[in-house]
Amino acid sequence: MMPPLAFLTSVGYSLGLNDLIVSSVELTVHVGDSALLGCIFQSTEEKLVTKVDWIFSSGEHFKDDYVLFYYANISVPVGRFQNRVRLVGDILHHDGSLLLQNVEEADQGNYTCEIRFKMESLVFKKAVVLHVLPEEPKELMAHVGDSTQMGCVFHSTEEKHMTRVDWMFSSGEHAKEEIVLRYYPKLKAPMGYPQNWGRFQNRVNLVGDTSRNDGSIMLHRVKESDGGSYTCSIHLGNLTVRKTTVLHVILKEPRTLVTPVTLRPEILGGNQLVIIVGIICATILLLPVLILIVKRTYGNKSTVTSTTLVKSLENTKKANPEKHIYSSITMQEVIDEEEPSGKSEATYMTMHPVWPSLRSAPTSPSDKKSDGGMPRREQAF
Repeated sequence: MMPPLAFLTSVGYSLGLNDLIVSSVELTVHVGDSALLGCIFQSTEEKLVTKVDWIFSSGEHFKDDYVLFYYANISVPVGRFQNRVRLVGDILHHDGSLLLQNVEEADQGNYTCEIRFKMESLVFKKAVVLHVLPEEPKELMAHVGDSTQMGCVFHSTEEKHMTRVDWMFSSGEHAKEEIVLRYYPKLKAPMGYPQNWGRFQNRVNLVGDTSRNDGSIMLHRVKESDGGSYTCSIHLGNLTVRKTTVLHVILKEPRTLVTPVTLRPEILGGNQLVIIVGIICATILLLPVLILIVKRTYGNKSTVTSTTLVKSLENTKKANPEKHIYSSITMQEVIDEEEPSGKSEATYMTMHPVWPSLRSAPTSPSDKKSDGGMPRREQAF
C-alpha cells in the first residue's frame, strides 16, 4: 500500500499515471571527479525493493542508455559505464543511490532513477541533471617557501556528511606513506600520529567547508622534501572517495650580484647577438666606401688649397712691385765734348723680372713700341 497523497505532496512527490515522480536536481562536477547521484524513497512503511534502474539520456533526440540495473540482489553496470558505477545506497532502506567515478565529458546529461516495489504498480522516479566542467589540474607547482592549496571535494545530491577525511603523502612509488592530516568532524579538531606526520605539523591546516564535504588543505612554507603525491580520502560511512594530487617543488634561484660577467650572456644571447653580428657585417661592407669618400674629399680639398695658394702668391707679387729685384748696369759713354755746365751724363739699364706664369703671355704692341726692343734710358740728374 502506497503512502497517502498528503504525505507524498509534503515530500515533493508528484503522481503520474503509474509513476511517483520527484522533482529533478542538478549537480556540477569536474572531469575526473566522483559524483553521488541520490535516489532515496522516503516512506514510513516497510516496503521491499525488487528492482532499481538507472538510465542516461544526453539529449532529447538521443537514445536512452542503461547505466546500471539491480534485480534479485544483483547489481549490473552496463555499457561504457562498466567499472565506473556502483550502487552505494542501502536497498533495505529504499536507497538506490549511484556512485559515478572518474567522470568524463560525455557523462553530462540527465540520469533517471526508477525504483519498483514488491506488490506495487507505481514506480518511484527521480531525475538528476549532471553538468561536467573541464578537469582541474592534477599536478601543482610551488616554490620553496611558498604556500599551496590542494583541493578535495566530494559532490553529492544528497545531504550526506563526511565522517572522516585523511591526507596521505608519498615521495615515490616504493616510499612509505606518511599521514599529513586526519580530521574527524565530530571532534572538530585535526588528529593524527605525531610520529608519522611530525614534519607537517604547524604547516598544514584544513581550509575546506566540511559541512559541504570539502576537505581541502593548505600547505605552508613548502620545503624541497614536500614534493610527491598527496592522496585525500573522504569517508561517508562505508563509502570512501579518493583523489590524488602531485606536487612539484621548484627551488628558488639564488640572488647574485649583477656583474658584467653575468650580463654578458644576456647581451650576446638571442636576438641581441643577431643584431650585433649584423652591425659588424654592415660596417665591414661599408668600410671601403667610407675610405674612398674620405680620400676623394681630402684630394679635392688639397687641390683647392694649392690653387688658392698660387693665386694668393700671384696677387701678392702684383700688389707689391717694390719688392721686385732691379738690376742697374752703368754704361760709360765716350763724351766728345763736355757741356758748359761741367756735368757728366750717366746711362742706366733697368732689367724687369719675368714671372713663370707670364712667360707664355705675348708682349703687347704698346710695350714693344715704347721699349723699341732696347733697354730704357733714364737720366740721372
